[in-house]
Amino acid sequence: MDVGAQTEPKASLRVALLEDDRLLRERVLEPGLRNFGFTVTSMETAAELDGFLRSERFDLLVLDVGLPDSDGFTVVRQVRASHPAMGVVMLTGRNGTPDRVRGLSDGADAYLAKPVELDLLAATLYSVARRLEPPVAPRADGWQLMRGGWVLSSPEGAEVALTEAERRVLDLLARHDGEIVQREDIIASLTDNVHDYDPHRLDSLLHRLRRKVERVAGCPLPLSAAHGRGYVLALGA
Repeated sequence: MDVGAQTEPKASLRVALLEDDRLLRERVLEPGLRNFGFTVTSMETAAELDGFLRSERFDLLVLDVGLPDSDGFTVVRQVRASHPAMGVVMLTGRNGTPDRVRGLSDGADAYLAKPVELDLLAATLYSVARRLEPPVAPRADGWQLMRGGWVLSSPEGAEVALTEAERRVLDLLARHDGEIVQREDIIASLTDNVHDYDPHRLDSLLHRLRRKVERVAGCPLPLSAAHGRGYVLALGA
């Protein structure tokens, strides 16, 4: 099974993606957000969004400012009035301070400038969703996989948004917490074509994941290599 073939978990957050640039919408943002575990419905105009909101429920809205039939500032005010529980992230090339202040004042929960890195956008969406949810019981110590495995939480509470491949690997390692997981088993969690999979891709994936966790969480991921055998993840570390 290839990475993109897995069905989305029930915990997926539903995102309305309103972006008038078709190439950016269809080739970058939509597949990119799905790779971070979101269920995405994309649209081009404010009228399309209005139609969807009459019958569909969304947790989050990613909103461009420049639209063919409206502008993002107007849309965010309308959404705040009709769907106050929905999180709104404005994503636009208009990154001047007055536009940021206007967007946040009109009701956006976050304002990001294009071009944006997908992991930053995903992390922002998860952060907004967390702030809008009811309080939860105090978390346990140690590292945790949350939101159906799409978010890795550090002992200090920092949250790292995971791609589909990262989620699969960490899910397998977490189910064998503190034990060595063979390289062959980890590779098998990523693809059916085990014999055609370059093992160096796994090492590169985990190297990038370690760097991302260090950058976002400010502490190292408790992942160790067992030379010639596989990897060990110690979530309680």
